[in-house]
Amino acid sequence: MLLLDKPPGLTSNAALQKARWLFNAAKAGHTGTLDPLATGLLPLCFGEATKFAGELLDADKTYLAKVRLGVTTDTADAEGQVLETRAVDASAADALAVLARFRGEIEQVPPMYSALKRDGRPLYEYARAGIEVERAARRVTIYGLSLSNWRGDGFDLEVSCSKGTYVRTLAADIGAALGCGAHLAALRRTRIGALDVAAAVGLDALEALDMAARDARLSPADALLATLPRVDLTEIDTQRVLHGQGVRWSGLAGERCRYYGTDGRFLGVGEVSADGWLNPKRLVADAGPE
Repeated sequence: MLLLDKPPGLTSNAALQKARWLFNAAKAGHTGTLDPLATGLLPLCFGEATKFAGELLDADKTYLAKVRLGVTTDTADAEGQVLETRAVDASAADALAVLARFRGEIEQVPPMYSALKRDGRPLYEYARAGIEVERAARRVTIYGLSLSNWRGDGFDLEVSCSKGTYVRTLAADIGAALGCGAHLAALRRTRIGALDVAAAVGLDALEALDMAARDARLSPADALLATLPRVDLTEIDTQRVLHGQGVRWSGLAGERCRYYGTDGRFLGVGEVSADGWLNPKRLVADAGPE
């Protein structure tokens, strides 16, 4: 697994394919996209680690956002067409007061320019055709929302949020609440679950390394699973798991966990049933019996 610091102007898939080429990897995947406008943390998986790429989809995330006041766009970000320009009469104090409305559990209407599907087609296809379709509001949670660098026509936000949160929708809704409109001017993802962008590497820096140094930037597959409880198996239970069998387990009922053999080797992910069985859900391919 590689922690990539995605540059601006590149799709997540293009960044993935470049990294895949640099590592000569036959199999690769990412753990959730960033828009081309956005930069920051994009965990990439290679080989067997791709089996666990979905583990981060439900993780909480943190972003740094630049909000531009007084200008609304059809995409709610800087890549869209300007719909309206208005004078900005709000102050930093006004913005701080408004932010209080957006902390905690809130409702968001997904933007038309998104990959959410309606009748099998992504919403952005309807938007590009000039068709507006009704979207149901979704509940998301904003755990943290702090303002800095007030500039009169904009400010910076740090946003910690649950999965499914659209930061550009948040920016637009804050602008609407201030009465002047707004859009997302820039976005940087700094955290996903326990993973932090401080440990990430950029594509240019990665390409400048020799192969040994590149490989040293890789983390084991279980780095994606740091938030799951760890289970260390006995030798007998290790053999059972390697043959796809469940083992008796007390505690952790209903929880998923990552488990390890007697030699400390990562075996995969299991789940503890209500009746006390730890059953394998996904094993790494080289964890199986000889």
